[in-house]
Amino acid sequence: MLSELYIVNLAVIQEANIPFSGQFNVFTGETGAGKSILINGINAVLGQRTSKDIVRSGCDKAVVTAMFRQLFPATKKKLDEYGIDYSDDELTITREIFADGGSTARINSKPANISVIRDIGETLVNIHGQHDNQMLLSPEKHLYILDGYAELESEIDAYRAEFKQLQELSRTIKALKLNEKDRAERIELLKQKIEDIAELEIEEDEDIAVEEEYKIAKNSVDIHNALSQAIDLINGNESDAGIVEQVGSASDRIGEYTELLSELNPITERLNNVKLELDDICSEIIKINDKAEIDPQRYEYLLERRQKLFEIKKKYGPNLSDVLNVYNSSVKELEALADSTGNIQKLLDEREKLLKDVSQKADKLSEKRKKAAEKLAHQVQEELKFLDMPNVRLEVAFTEGKLTAVGMDTVEFLISANIGEPPKPINKIASGGELSRIMLALKNVIAEKDEVPTLIFDEIDTGVSGRAAQKIGIKLAQISKIRQVICVTHLSQLAVMADNHLLIEKTLRDNRTFTNVKKLSFDERKHEIARILCGESITETALKNAEEMLNSKNNFAF
Repeated sequence: MLSELYIVNLAVIQEANIPFSGQFNVFTGETGAGKSILINGINAVLGQRTSKDIVRSGCDKAVVTAMFRQLFPATKKKLDEYGIDYSDDELTITREIFADGGSTARINSKPANISVIRDIGETLVNIHGQHDNQMLLSPEKHLYILDGYAELESEIDAYRAEFKQLQELSRTIKALKLNEKDRAERIELLKQKIEDIAELEIEEDEDIAVEEEYKIAKNSVDIHNALSQAIDLINGNESDAGIVEQVGSASDRIGEYTELLSELNPITERLNNVKLELDDICSEIIKINDKAEIDPQRYEYLLERRQKLFEIKKKYGPNLSDVLNVYNSSVKELEALADSTGNIQKLLDEREKLLKDVSQKADKLSEKRKKAAEKLAHQVQEELKFLDMPNVRLEVAFTEGKLTAVGMDTVEFLISANIGEPPKPINKIASGGELSRIMLALKNVIAEKDEVPTLIFDEIDTGVSGRAAQKIGIKLAQISKIRQVICVTHLSQLAVMADNHLLIEKTLRDNRTFTNVKKLSFDERKHEIARILCGESITETALKNAEEMLNSKNNFAF
């Protein structure tokens, strides 16, 4: 779970240390106080894309650090894959975003790639925001939701691998059927590709290894050049006298008059000491420089190899793996084209067999999706009954089409908002409040299957109020018994259900905006709930009502 978040110079937040409980955490505050900034901060520390605009004005960088404890098995598995130690069952991730547009990241104080943090972050936190509601409004996303619920990822991967083979085989057959002129041109193009790539004798991930060695070598060259210049300045060279020689000359010149001016004696002695010290310093630098010197030929090789790999990736990439794939597929296609007459029928037979296998896999996927869809619809409807939408009926509509990379199904969620009405697409009839509750119902059903320990809900209360809002609060509290829940809200009905209430407040000092995050005591929660209920003019009645709401949460069974 996320146990602590530390933020420095993120937009209007100068510094904030935010503690989280393992169950239900809620953020409240006035509009514009900076609640969305917290979500941006968490997104940043999870490896998501950031902008330099979130760095506080006048600062060099923003820093966000998140500490996670009681790691789930899925996270530990990822950490093992990347060789990251978690011996204390803790994980600390830090992201620095610089005002010039760059960023760095660390895991347990060690540098890490953003892609690694993003991969690990997906096992730590699931953020529900307005974009998730947009997923409901986009039918093309519904299949992704259903497949996640049905846990079909491994089967889809196996299907996709065969489908890709089918596509490549079809392209090969099409190429073989080109007329002779086109075939000859295709052969020349393939030969050029093969020659371009083969002459480099590329190894897998070689570009990464070369880049790392190049950076080390480049720094070594710079260090060697700097030390060599320092040696020349101190000892001199063929064209210029060094500092040692100049100090010696100065001492000799002054020494000619020490008998006339006795006070010059200590000065000459000091100059001689300086000369000895410079000689000693220069000797040390020479020793260090001898160690820092690298093989110039190796550096030139790295420089040249780096450029060649860059050029080949630009031509056939973008990644080196893509280049190797181009080489392998070109070799296969060229072999097929070389003897197209005998190969076409053989490849057609092979494609027919592969098409049958792919179609069977698509059929099995479709069967499992339909079974899962019935169960999903039933579970979501039960959740919606609790969320004051008892008459809503969810259906999953299937349309069978041609084979694609995800099977042959097109899926769309349909809802009937009232008894007797036929189901219609969600984007045609669902209001903002209904979307929020449908998405919450889906999240709750899916949460039982995934292994993500922390769920963050940003504006889950959009378009709801009254009893419906209370039911959302109860549902989030229920979810928090099996997963950590963090919620940004502007409704009192949600806020009172939390175990940990955090206030985001904005202040103005010296014509600058500052946002603070504060953990509230019970008495402070009363005042905040009362503010949400009636605004800034808080009355005794509002305070009493707020206290009753806070105490009444204990009456709900979770």
